[in-house]
Amino acid sequence: MFPARLDSTVAYDIAKAMMDGFNRHYRLFRTESARAKHRFETADWAGQQRAQRERIEFYDLRVRECSMRLEREFKAGDQPMDIWQQVKLHYIGLLVDHHQPELAETFFNSVTTKILHRSYFQNDFIFVRPAVSTEYIENGESETRPTYRAYYPTPADMSAVLVQMVKDFGLHRDFEDLPRDAAFVTDVISPLLGTSKLHANFQLQVLTSLFYRNKGAYVVGKMINGFHEVPFALPILYTGGESQLAIDAVLHGEDDMHMLFSFARAYFMVDMEIPSAYVQFLRSMMPRKPRNELYNALGLAKQGKTLFYRDFLFHLRHSTDQFRIAPGIKGMVMLVFDLPSFPYVFKVIKDFYPPPKETSREQIKGKYLLVKQHDRVGRMADTLEYSEVAFPRKRFTDELIAEIEKFAPSQLEISDRDGDGQIEVILKHVYIERRMIPLNIYLQEAFDAGGADPANTSPQAQRAHAQLARGVIEYGNAIKDLVAANIFPGDMLWKNFGITRHGKVVFYDYDEIEYITDCVFRRVPQPRNEEDEMSGEVWFTVGPKDVFPETFGPFLLGNPAVKAVFMKYHADLLDVAFWQSHKERIQAGYVYDVFPYDQDKRFQPERVETQVRESI
Repeated sequence: MFPARLDSTVAYDIAKAMMDGFNRHYRLFRTESARAKHRFETADWAGQQRAQRERIEFYDLRVRECSMRLEREFKAGDQPMDIWQQVKLHYIGLLVDHHQPELAETFFNSVTTKILHRSYFQNDFIFVRPAVSTEYIENGESETRPTYRAYYPTPADMSAVLVQMVKDFGLHRDFEDLPRDAAFVTDVISPLLGTSKLHANFQLQVLTSLFYRNKGAYVVGKMINGFHEVPFALPILYTGGESQLAIDAVLHGEDDMHMLFSFARAYFMVDMEIPSAYVQFLRSMMPRKPRNELYNALGLAKQGKTLFYRDFLFHLRHSTDQFRIAPGIKGMVMLVFDLPSFPYVFKVIKDFYPPPKETSREQIKGKYLLVKQHDRVGRMADTLEYSEVAFPRKRFTDELIAEIEKFAPSQLEISDRDGDGQIEVILKHVYIERRMIPLNIYLQEAFDAGGADPANTSPQAQRAHAQLARGVIEYGNAIKDLVAANIFPGDMLWKNFGITRHGKVVFYDYDEIEYITDCVFRRVPQPRNEEDEMSGEVWFTVGPKDVFPETFGPFLLGNPAVKAVFMKYHADLLDVAFWQSHKERIQAGYVYDVFPYDQDKRFQPERVETQVRESI
């Protein structure tokens, strides 16, 4: 299929221009990521949040720049097929010894599909699978700045080695008492070794760059002793007054790492020369974490999308179940379906919305973009956004096809688009999210098992009551974390929240979210007379952004058992003063601390102001 000789100078020039475009992109991406260190050292939280938002837009800007250059200089879209065959081969040659080959291949795909007609979207013209290995890539600074550093402490000098390990990151800000913090860390990690002796290979391996997000910096590494490995992370935060630093806790074990790298949190800022080496190291700490989610967590969302889609196609080839309408209460704005064997849901914006919904497709897409760019504080699911996605028709139930034809016909095409004899379902625009148990279903399971009856003392009912309480408490915690991140969820019904396998409640319905600072929180006015009091209609003026917290109760707390738990832990959510005070602090420039770990892990909780979370 490919030409025997590479004899086109135009093909080489196109490939070289594309590589130049990618190198410019990654240079800018890495520079912005590296600046996170200075922003952390100067406590520039507004700048850190702004940089996190703006960095997400870098990729599309560079793809647009590169495609425009190729059209302007080479009329790339008019080049014949044999030229494009050579372009890919030349590009593969340029990937030899490249430090980010997998990212460069994805960039090639993005630019190529922007320029060429869909008939060219074949294996011959884009990278459907990797052409260059990412194994054992080393940079030229391996002595001074390797991917990770190894430290070899003994029981006697563990604290001293930890002090040196932190100093090696070169933070230009004093610690309140680093030897004290190192002693705290030693007290936590020493028991993790158990009663086993220290083997000859005992070491701490730590990634060379700190991981920056929101108001924290994280040391990320693992402890190795014999055949036993324990992943860990050390959060570094400012103490009260933001004058000095302190190690706040020790996160350890795979579950803690999954929480830190959750799909519901904002992307990290990390200075990486070889991102694939970072992902490989992180996979050794979290083998159950998909690679696409790790690339996402590192801010390389386009690579995450590429890997997700490859995993998805691989799963389709090795499964036979059908896509179906997702279980749960159907939404008014989104049509949601899933594949039972695949841990994600697919969401399509409907063509029309029944009253009282007043929105548009562009407004909804804007809300999802807001969430993508915002600090999700572990409470809003990240989404993957795709256009023109093709699925095998035989994998769709007729019921699902009828649902799409009824509610989103503009988004549906059923055809043999590629002319290969395979009928496909083509959706013009799709969001994809991690699947969670809808919170209303989670609570209903507890009700069905007797959890709402305090008089039922059977073990099953007690477990169900604990499940009910956990769900309600976490629901309130989720709303309070969203408030701290300047997000009002809008539609607060239980069905719009899901619960993860770690027991965290996460919000996933974004069409009504607003910034807290854009909302007007009000008390319901006192009725002026008996007629007002008896009226079934709202008799006072309500603005488009007005919110009345005291009215949440009737919609959320109809079940007495739910109400009892909610009022014990989260009654303040029904008080307008809670919302107004947070709005005022955020407007004054305050950035709340929202931690990706439990309060009981913190060494000295009083050092850093935070919103205390109660749990059972």
